Amino acid sequence: MSDLLALITIMVWPVVPLFWIPVHGFPEVFKRLGILTYLLHLIVWLPIAYLIYRNRFFLIHNKIDFPETLRMAGAVLFFVGLILHLWTGKLLGIFGLMGLPEISTKEKGVLITRGPFSIVRHPTYLAHTLLFVGIFFITEVIAVGVLAFIDFAIVNAFILPLEEKELLSRFGDEYKLYKQRVRYRFFPKLF
Repeated sequence: MSDLLALITIMVWPVVPLFWIPVHGFPEVFKRLGILTYLLHLIVWLPIAYLIYRNRFFLIHNKIDFPETLRMAGAVLFFVGLILHLWTGKLLGIFGLMGLPEISTKEKGVLITRGPFSIVRHPTYLAHTLLFVGIFFITEVIAVGVLAFIDFAIVNAFILPLEEKELLSRFGDEYKLYKQRVRYRFFPKLF
């Protein structure tokens, strides 16, 4: 069961950078493409998912034998990440999670500033980082750990800056004020 969870995680992960980097990086192109953006990304993702599936034994074979406490911590991280993801999903709505406001000329979207968005500006990415780290500790699959690290790096180096630029162009002063109120992009200040 843990191998299946690891495989699904590895296969689905490319959707995040394959969709969000181009959509935030070239918003005018994808606004022109509109709903075809989803088809384009599906066409790009399917061969990658197939290659991952074909190499699944190599990818999930190498494991670390974690102590039980670390696997339990992974379950807690997974659960917290899942709750946070569901919460942000409820606030953003299905169209917000799917990026419809980013690719539609008709759908501007609404700037969400309540709930977890009142603590950090990108709780959805924080949620999926918690999910990936939790899945790594649960499954012990090294490829998932590497993926969690790569995801964290790509999200923070590319996706968040591009998303903030796109949000600034879409919401203007409203987003500037939000950034002043909510200073933390990804991790909340704990103390």
